[in-house]
Amino acid sequence: MLIHPLITDSDSLEALCERLSRSPFVAVDTEFMRENTYWPDLCLFQIANGEEAAAIDPKAENIDLTPLLNLLVNNEHVLKVVHAGGQDIEIIFNLTGGTPHPLFDTQIAAMALGLGEQVGYSNLVESLLGRTLDKGARFTDWARRPLDRRQIDYAIGDVTHLAELFPKMLERLRRTGRGAWLDQEMERISDPANYVNDPAQAWKKVKIQSRKAEVLGRLKALAAWRELEARSKNLPRGRIMKDETMADVAVHPPTSQEGLGQVRGLSAAWKSNDIGARMMEALNNADPLPASEMPARDERGPGLGREGALVADLLKLLLKVRARESNVAPRLVARADELEQLAAGRREGLGILEGWRFEEFGRDALDLVEGRLAFAIRGGKLVMTRTEPETIP
Repeated sequence: MLIHPLITDSDSLEALCERLSRSPFVAVDTEFMRENTYWPDLCLFQIANGEEAAAIDPKAENIDLTPLLNLLVNNEHVLKVVHAGGQDIEIIFNLTGGTPHPLFDTQIAAMALGLGEQVGYSNLVESLLGRTLDKGARFTDWARRPLDRRQIDYAIGDVTHLAELFPKMLERLRRTGRGAWLDQEMERISDPANYVNDPAQAWKKVKIQSRKAEVLGRLKALAAWRELEARSKNLPRGRIMKDETMADVAVHPPTSQEGLGQVRGLSAAWKSNDIGARMMEALNNADPLPASEMPARDERGPGLGREGALVADLLKLLLKVRARESNVAPRLVARADELEQLAAGRREGLGILEGWRFEEFGRDALDLVEGRLAFAIRGGKLVMTRTEPETIP
């Protein structure tokens, strides 16, 4: 494979992208830093197609990334291959407002091939290519310039191996007939809606015990305020206010800005500074959370109840059994919330009752819930036994 020197100029990048645009696929990876910022600090792009590979320096003076971003987001003829690509996709979304498409994630493909729930890249390379990766440069400072040879070699190595992995995994998927299993998952992770950070929804990521509408309303207001403060200052959310401090303020709100000086986790200066004033304004303007937004009291699922919770546990056991028999990662077949909704009586709009998921698991899951299938122990082994004929779709 031809390995190019580090690309730092627009002309070389445009020529590379023109050649890659004629490829059936490109492997893509990024290096970034985000420990001290709200937005990921993009430090390096890597790309390969099996014949050539390159690292692109987005911090190079006057470099225009447009040809690369057009290739990744706007060229529907080239498949983009990533591994656990959520953060890479987020970076591309932040730059363009779009996501790479069509997309193939080797970590998700590994689930369909029975290689694990969240198999790491190093393990995948070792398993399928028989090579051990040198991860020594993984935690270096990618923002510092100049990049040394070891950093560049490490970075390009990720996409050259990825370009080798993809054809091997694709062939295995074709042999097992499981390629179509991945279509829905690949469309899901390439959906731009997944990468929009809506301040109004930020509160849902904060753990809090209270289910009082007044408390959750304050939490929603504080989380939205924190999100906007972090963005405007380009600082991590936790640098503005930690989750546990925010939850505590939502439960025990101070009556005035002066009281912020007594809140554990906040600087005493907040009792008189501008950021404290803005936080108090958000807090004082908070409305109780509407009933339509209130989380279900039983986190195991809407209307699940005690008996339903036991049924959901049986479904999870069935999923483990069927996934083991099919040699597929359980998480690819069904999500826990789907099992809980099925146990609670829902039948419409569940992915496990459609397509290949129904054939592999959903039919048996429905039969178990409706009493046509049961667990039994025979010869010391857990088996399934039918009490009535199976469900016919």
